[in-house]
Amino acid sequence: MQQERDFYLAWQLLLPGQSRRLHGLLAVAGSPREAFILPFPRLAALLGERGAAELVRRRDALDIKRELDKLKQAGAGFVTLADEDYPALLREIPDPPAALFYRGNLVAGEVAVAIVGTRRCSHYGCMVAEELAGEIAGAGVAVVSGLARGVDAAAHRGALAAGGRTIAVLGTGLDTCYPRENQQLLEEIASRGLVLTEFPLCMPPEPWHFPVRNRIIAGLSQAVVVVEAGRRSGALITADLALEQGREVMAVPGNITSPLSFGPNWLLKQGARPVTSGLDVLEGISQTVLFPAACPGRPVLDEFETALLTLLDDEALTQEEIIRRLKAPAHKVLSVLVYLELKGFVRAFPGGLYVKTRRAALAEGESPS
Repeated sequence: MQQERDFYLAWQLLLPGQSRRLHGLLAVAGSPREAFILPFPRLAALLGERGAAELVRRRDALDIKRELDKLKQAGAGFVTLADEDYPALLREIPDPPAALFYRGNLVAGEVAVAIVGTRRCSHYGCMVAEELAGEIAGAGVAVVSGLARGVDAAAHRGALAAGGRTIAVLGTGLDTCYPRENQQLLEEIASRGLVLTEFPLCMPPEPWHFPVRNRIIAGLSQAVVVVEAGRRSGALITADLALEQGREVMAVPGNITSPLSFGPNWLLKQGARPVTSGLDVLEGISQTVLFPAACPGRPVLDEFETALLTLLDDEALTQEEIIRRLKAPAHKVLSVLVYLELKGFVRAFPGGLYVKTRRAALAEGESPS
């Protein structure tokens, strides 16, 4: 290994997820190469004898060529702190990874916003995350999230559906999808966006990986938007990390009776920017992007369609509940629901629940924010 980037790669393989320890070594040694050849007594003074012995054992067994071959076979690339195309915002945090492993298209200097939240989100939270992501990505801003169930997956899907770009940050190696149910989503992101991680191939989803992963989600982004989060949600960890990194934190207001709203509502009380539309986010990061608003030429809703949407203002309802409340024939309600869903005014969720979307508010002439 002669090039500086080779030594950065070596350190990422030796100390994945331990960037603070690595930067401590670099501060003492002065460069990744000098840190790599530190003698055992110096390492022991910094890491303790057991830590130094384990590091030396792994260092002596490391085969960079073999690791590069594995990455190539996996269709993956890597970028290091020595490279110009290393994400510029991430480079600014106190403990950036020495190297990142990725699949997809690495875009230098792109503007990005993170959307995060609970894995067990409500229908409302899922819908909001997806719609916000679509609006943000549709404006040319990348949407960053963690590929987890719930809000994360909804944000990735929303960005892709809008034809925009999304970045998934993993808490595993690139060859491991967690949760497994998101494998197809991961592949779609890799083909149309970017999947990256600081963990080498074959790394499983250890619990401590995810708080470490969250600092990268925040570090890649100009702002972090929290949609739904309970008291102990990892999304609040991401928000804290974002504040430490000097990023803006935003939150979607939630129902005060819902435990899932504790996180965003608490952040709002601490001064987070409230978000009710993608435009709020874009204005918050000083992007001059305009969204379609209520304007001439929008679809005109008839009285029955408006009445149906009004029913969905405050809660999700099944088709049977809508029929009962409107006292209308089932075939008429069904046909209108199909029409409204095709127009993007309602969303159908598992269990037969229908939810009104923000697009419906625009069609009715309401303000999106």
